[in-house]
Amino acid sequence: MDAVQQRTKGRGSRRSEDVSELDLAIIERLQADGRRPFTQIAAELGVSEAAVRARTSRLIERGVLQIVGVADPMKLGYDQVALIGIRCGAGDLVETAAAIAELDEVIYCVITTGAHDLLVEAVCRDSEALLTFLSERLRRVPGVLSTETFVYLRIVKQTYHWGSP
Repeated sequence: MDAVQQRTKGRGSRRSEDVSELDLAIIERLQADGRRPFTQIAAELGVSEAAVRARTSRLIERGVLQIVGVADPMKLGYDQVALIGIRCGAGDLVETAAAIAELDEVIYCVITTGAHDLLVEAVCRDSEALLTFLSERLRRVPGVLSTETFVYLRIVKQTYHWGSP
């Protein structure tokens, strides 16, 4: 059992055998700054720039890693950001989630346990657009039984840096 397997044992999480300790170290550095030059990462890790570039490309191709710019929607003029808890009909969960994920306003959609079957994050220009989204688009998706909407007043923390397991 390697060090990563030992760290994650008993936590219900698994890491693909195809993600090495070097890959994790590269991911951690890119999470801290997605624009960090490969030459700098290579120097920090004691490997070649070509190795960092190749491993990063492979991680992206396999869907393990995405390098994106994350913006605060409220600072871009989207005045209504909301988290929406959704209850679904029996047997409709996966299909309902897929249909909701296709809506333009939806930026996050997860199937979950607890009081709601789905949690959805939606971004809208203003209150009228949020109302239209809720009443004319979301609630008309087959399988949606009820919704509970939590409107964001301020985003206090938004991060995608959590380190390796």
